Amino acid sequence: MISTQELEQYLPYARHVAQGPAVRRSLPAGYGIKPGMRVLVAVDSYYDELVVEVIVRAIREEGAKVDVFSADMGPDRECDELDEIRTFMGNTPYGGKEPIEPPIWRKDIEKLTEMMGYDLLVRGLGGPTPKTPFRYEGIPWISRDMLPAIMFPNELWDLVQRKAWGPIWENGPGSRVRVTDPEGTDYSFTFLEEHFENPRYGFGREPFWGHLHGHPVPPYTEKEDAAGVVAGTTNHMSLPFPHIRVHVERGQVQRIEGGGKYGDAWRQLLEATKNIHYPDYPKPGLFWLWETAIGTNPKFVRPRKVLMRSRGTVCDRLRSGIIHVGMGTRIFSPSEDWAREKEVPFGHIHVHLCFSTYELTSKKGEKFKILDHGHLTALDDPDVVALAAKYGDPKELLKESWIPSIPGINAPGNYMNDFARDPASYIRAHEPA
Repeated sequence: MISTQELEQYLPYARHVAQGPAVRRSLPAGYGIKPGMRVLVAVDSYYDELVVEVIVRAIREEGAKVDVFSADMGPDRECDELDEIRTFMGNTPYGGKEPIEPPIWRKDIEKLTEMMGYDLLVRGLGGPTPKTPFRYEGIPWISRDMLPAIMFPNELWDLVQRKAWGPIWENGPGSRVRVTDPEGTDYSFTFLEEHFENPRYGFGREPFWGHLHGHPVPPYTEKEDAAGVVAGTTNHMSLPFPHIRVHVERGQVQRIEGGGKYGDAWRQLLEATKNIHYPDYPKPGLFWLWETAIGTNPKFVRPRKVLMRSRGTVCDRLRSGIIHVGMGTRIFSPSEDWAREKEVPFGHIHVHLCFSTYELTSKKGEKFKILDHGHLTALDDPDVVALAAKYGDPKELLKESWIPSIPGINAPGNYMNDFARDPASYIRAHEPA
């Protein structure tokens, strides 16, 4: 039962998003609600019921009518190491023909939205939104712990993203990027001229709200040259796994070290798909490195009960400065449609980088550090600081509300012995329940 006190505490956050500018993204600024609109909110039973309730109330306060669809996900449980693959990949031995995310009911809900004449569909934790005749926004706040991030001023958030994206888009053609992280990541790639001559969804002149693509998205040619190692212990949906090292050459994953059960399953899929030629890629193989996505809001936090299936470290990727690296096929891509028809594996899976440094070196030799040890440097830009002063103390407003604790990196202890061999036990003992 939700108390009146809880409603009063969290309604201001929901009002902010209901009134905020619509950007048609799963990581939204707002819904742009107007009187008379008809809205459908589509969630699942893993969402915090308080989040759904205050969002619905705030929409109604703006004079709109709102209906709610909730899919039953069954009993909650602790994540396991294979949930990432079940969630984001289809046609594998670990799940059904379709990934769990986007959910299989998504298309039915979209058809219902159009058939019933709704003006706005609110659905989705992440990923792209498909083209539809109605407006479409996301609802990434699965926990009440995440709602305060909504209050980060939209005007300021927009400027932060433009300051972060500007050096990439303006200096990108022909530049080199190096991404490093103290958990063991070190890979580099070239921004090819063709990436900028033929912009893709999410990779264009305008920053992709809340999810800056620090690597171009498919399709690719034989010129792709990403090489190095991606390493870490967390992804979007699995139980944190023993330290993994994913080796990449010329854009493709070649071998995987460690990673516990997650690594074992990934190695099996790497072998099973090595001779399959997906349409978006220049040669056979499923696991191409395509996503180097940068979070941009400093106020997102890791929610309580993060090891439960209803939460998951998917939330981590939203905080400014955290990168999630994705390898496989892009959601809603021609390769995924082709793979469904051929009944072969498709989808992509992730490794999170929590303390990464992302540095771009232009053709002229100029260096632009977009991230510095997990900190989005755009938050320090003088124009950003000046605008933040309009809303309060810039130091507090632009400060990250949550930083993960990792022994040997920013907490006492040895990285491998005290964390990386069994990160789930460390997080279980140190994160709020």
